[in-house]
Amino acid sequence: MAKDMLIAATLGKPTPMAPWVPYAGVNCAFLIGEQADRYFKDAGLMAKGVVTAAERYQADGIPLAFDLSIEAESIGCELTYWEDNVPSVASHPCDKQLPDEAGLDLPEKGAGRWPVLFEAARLIKPELDQRDCAMIGLVCGPLTLASHLAGVRIFTALIKKKAFAHPMVAFAGQVAARSARFYAEMGCDIIAIVDPVASQIRPETFREYVTPNCQEAIQVIHDAGIPSSFFICGDCTKVLEEVCQVGTNAFAVDEQLNLNFVRETARQYQKGFGGNLKLTLALSLGMLSPREDALISLAAGGNVGFTLAPGCDLPFDTPEDHLRQVVEAREYYNEYYPKYPENP
Repeated sequence: MAKDMLIAATLGKPTPMAPWVPYAGVNCAFLIGEQADRYFKDAGLMAKGVVTAAERYQADGIPLAFDLSIEAESIGCELTYWEDNVPSVASHPCDKQLPDEAGLDLPEKGAGRWPVLFEAARLIKPELDQRDCAMIGLVCGPLTLASHLAGVRIFTALIKKKAFAHPMVAFAGQVAARSARFYAEMGCDIIAIVDPVASQIRPETFREYVTPNCQEAIQVIHDAGIPSSFFICGDCTKVLEEVCQVGTNAFAVDEQLNLNFVRETARQYQKGFGGNLKLTLALSLGMLSPREDALISLAAGGNVGFTLAPGCDLPFDTPEDHLRQVVEAREYYNEYYPKYPENP
């Protein structure tokens, strides 16, 4: 029932309670006492970490990996690995040339860490199925991947050097489609396009670059019969309608947005939506009560198409007790709080 409930919420449907998805990526390594640099290269460690997080956090769904460097590494970017964080992109092969000029090709299954992901998924999927927990694939979105390839110059190029920006983001969109196909083959129950930097551009720029270059990936996901979502970070208020119109079944936002506004916008477009627990002040540092923060989000989100989740990937050493408070808050809310909105 938990997995079905999460899928229903992703499709914008009413659910008996808000499903819960902890974005445990690098935090999975911490839970099993491993360094992140080892974790992200070892399928067995990834399987142990994801299953452990799903159990301890009583998740209805959990990412296979929350690492936006996977696609970049598989097509030629160099990475820096850290003991307590996700890998970071250290080189930009397209900072002065287009992908074809740099000799870049779409990734194959044997490129980069894709073999690790395929093996990890093989180990993880039956364990999550046994626990009625959805496995979620996260695709690096076209604008974020273009920034990995070209560096920060991509953001000025979107306006001032469109002859460079258009083929760059288009290539990134093709890579995203290939990545989505891989995640579908791995057996993911939900696939999301994660484009955090898309909040930094204007609505017309979003429509020009992000929307068209997500379509191939979205088509791949939907052709596989899998629900889709679009994750975006930062204050994306100005592009939220564009996010709703990008073509996915749902979207997810971080703590910088007013969840009441998000809920009403999602309902207007009949989309599922997720968020938006405070990642730093509540979940990481505990300066605000994780329990109270969760109750606020649950009350604002309601029970139509809403998924309770952090604003982004959990930091490496997020205290387990803070996540436990969220789980307890959801149980308390479901038992004692009146539900709103009751109907779509």
